Amino acid sequence: MSAALDASTSAPLAVVERSGWPESHHLGAAALVDADGALARALGDPEALIYPRSTLKLVQATAVELLGVVLDAEQTVLSSASHAGTPRHVAVVERMLADAGLDADALRCPADWPSDPAARRAASAPSRLTMNCSGKHAGFLAAAVAHGWDLESYLDPAHPVQQQVLALTAELSGDELVHLGVDGCGAPVPVLSLAGLARAASRAARSGTVLGDAIRANPWALDGPGRANTVTIERTGLVAKLGAEGVLVLVTPGGEAVAVKALDGSHRATTPVGLELLVREGLLARETADDTLAALADPWTTLRLAF
Repeated sequence: MSAALDASTSAPLAVVERSGWPESHHLGAAALVDADGALARALGDPEALIYPRSTLKLVQATAVELLGVVLDAEQTVLSSASHAGTPRHVAVVERMLADAGLDADALRCPADWPSDPAARRAASAPSRLTMNCSGKHAGFLAAAVAHGWDLESYLDPAHPVQQQVLALTAELSGDELVHLGVDGCGAPVPVLSLAGLARAASRAARSGTVLGDAIRANPWALDGPGRANTVTIERTGLVAKLGAEGVLVLVTPGGEAVAVKALDGSHRATTPVGLELLVREGLLARETADDTLAALADPWTTLRLAF
């Protein structure tokens, strides 16, 4: 069995320079798989185990779809989103709940402030609806309602919805699920290898899948205006999904996918590393990658890749 990613199984990813002086170094690992799931390129140990965190939402949303829940395109994206809590995002989540005959009281994610600055200023209190995972939870609840399953316990790993998610995770990743934790929103989250996470993302979000097509058509819904995932999707046509603690997946329309984990939990290097791996495999134009990174860059620092 592979072990957790650590310094010994990581590789240098990037160096951050300020005014021409190296300030921070990011270590981590990455795995790029082809459309058939075969490993094409790796940094560090691609079999090292990590929590996928919110990158798992691509699989969780697919499980909801396979459980027979019929959602429109915006709702489909919100079921996989780490959204910014704007009124537009919240309206879609409320519609998902209403279509299932529910309201925000049914959500079991913690209350949180919106991450969108304008929405946060306008909010009077934290809310479960503005918590970034509320769309995922609304999807879980819709599946439970559709099958007549218990609503109170929908986050229990033994609940039928979560059992479907875990079975699909193992199937799409090709990994044996050896450890199960609890994500920040209360949902179960297994550890996966970087290669397994890339395979799962590829199979869930390539072109021709319900989820992949919906995300590419509605990038605002997955994250938020000006935010990293939305900007990356808009400028590249990739599906981009961040997870907490420095995890990222990128999926091409053709099904090639890369999973990145920064060992220090920072996201500063993840998008640059993921885009660079796709460029070097001939899967993304250099100009497109550079344009995307320029839109996301910190004007006071320079990030230099270390591989």
